[in-house]
Parts: sequence; C-alpha cells; structure tokens
Amino acid sequence: MDCMIVLNFKTYIEATGRKALELARVCEEVSKNKGVSIIVCPQHSDLAVIVGEVDIPVYAQHFDNIEPGSHTGWVLPEAVAEAGASGTLINHSEHRLSAADIEACIVKSKALDLASIVCSNNVAVSKACAAFSPDYVAVEPPELIGSGVSVSEAQPEVVTGSVDAVKSVNDKVGVLCGAGVSTGDDLVKALDLGVEGVLLASGVVKAEDPKQALLDLVSGIL
Repeated sequence: MDCMIVLNFKTYIEATGRKALELARVCEEVSKNKGVSIIVCPQHSDLAVIVGEVDIPVYAQHFDNIEPGSHTGWVLPEAVAEAGASGTLINHSEHRLSAADIEACIVKSKALDLASIVCSNNVAVSKACAAFSPDYVAVEPPELIGSGVSVSEAQPEVVTGSVDAVKSVNDKVGVLCGAGVSTGDDLVKALDLGVEGVLLASGVVKAEDPKQALLDLVSGIL
C-alpha cells in the first residue's frame, strides 16, 4: 500500500540539533528498509545539516512571504531552497497565514522548485487551499493535535469531506491528514478514508523509542 509519512520535528528538544540528525537518520533507515516514503521537517537551524546527511526528502517547516532584503528574523524562501530542502510546510496550525500569503507562498514554492504541503483545519479551508494548487493539503483539526486521539477516529467526516472537497477543485492535489496519528491502526484508518498519507509529530518525535514507533506506524501497510 503506497503511503507518504511526513514527520514534523516542530521545536521539540528531542528533535533539536544533534538529536534532530539522529532522528532523521532513523527515518532514513526505516524508509529504506521498509520501502515507505518518509519526509522529515526539521527546524530551520538544522535544515542544511540534515539535507547533507540523509537521502530522504527534507522539508522546511515554514517560510515567509518576503523578498530578499531587510527582514531580520524572518525566513526567506530562497534560503530554504539554498539549504537544499525539497519542499515546505505552509500554514501549519501553529503558524497560520492569511489566504493571500498562502497563495503567495505556493507560487514562490513552485518558482523555487519546492514541493508544498498546505495545512488546513476543516473542509472549507481544505477546499480553499486546493484552489491555489499546492502539491498536498494536510487537514488537521487543531484541537486534536498532540491529543493522542486520531482525526481518522474522532472526526472521520473532516477527512473524507476534505478529500472530496479538494478533489472536486483539483484532482491533482494530494490529501494528507494529521492530528493524533501515532499508531499503525491510525495510519490504516486514515488511508481507508482516502488520503495519500499522514502528517505527524509527537507520536514519533517524543516516543521513548522513535524507531520502534515508526516501525509500529508502518506495520499495518507492509
């Protein structure tokens, strides 16, 4: 069963600096040994190092809708591309953007040959984001993020509704789901609802044994 797993490192201390590289290598090992697609999204400070050390795709967690110049503390899209990233998250629930900025960031991603995963929180936003033609829309009800309760279990209608809404606008846009996804059962249920993969974080990043957590996650699709 084909599936894309996107692991967001967020700013967890368990995925910062040296530990971020260790986790990325674990993801690479599981990806190669099990034949599953795993994308890692480290912090910007770790991006270039991880890109240089692993062969799996590395995405940024965010970039800003800015041009080169005087923007101290912001994230320049060109800097993400120069670091060697393959893509970026856009509009994560912890870093919301306006509709205009979402569209501009998708346009910039395409210009820089970066894949884009735009996060949404409900069916309506999923549909609106699909109109901007990102590579993927990832639906994540924010109240379930980090809850340990999977969206595919608690709010399956949000997942199926987003799949239908996105495909009705642009059937070339893939759909992922996140929020509470942490087990093999969660992953299988999500795929059964029509998504092409999952976006997750704490279930793996904060696990006592991240490698085993990843192996458990993919066990249901092998």
